[in-house]
Amino acid sequence: MKIIIINGPNLNLLGKRETNIYGNESFEDYLDVLKEKFPNFQIDYFQSNHEGEIIDKIHYSDENYNAILINAGGYSHTSVAIFDAIKAISCQVIEIHISNIYSREDFRAKSLLSSACKSVICGFGLKSYYLALESLRC
Repeated sequence: MKIIIINGPNLNLLGKRETNIYGNESFEDYLDVLKEKFPNFQIDYFQSNHEGEIIDKIHYSDENYNAILINAGGYSHTSVAIFDAIKAISCQVIEIHISNIYSREDFRAKSLLSSACKSVICGFGLKSYYLALESLRC
């Protein structure tokens, strides 16, 4: 199974940014763990701080992957355009959040993307990505 993980703005700073919320590990280091735990999956990774690049990668992924794991970062709460891109494709999409968005600031408690996605996993730290991949094994 071919999976792409798409991370949005500021997620390139994992391990450095608000470590009390997001932890001390970089995503690149955690990606190595995921690839080791899921050797039967081809796991590719893309990160961008730019909305249009994320949309382009979603469009591309529809034809080239079996599933998308997306953590759109702050765009989760603001981007109708990313919502529309997810709605326009047939590839299954799982929305990921490292923190529990429902226990944070009020503006984070609403994700515009959730209703366009197959499922949502949040609040388990980086393990949220592991849980999403585990769900695809079933």
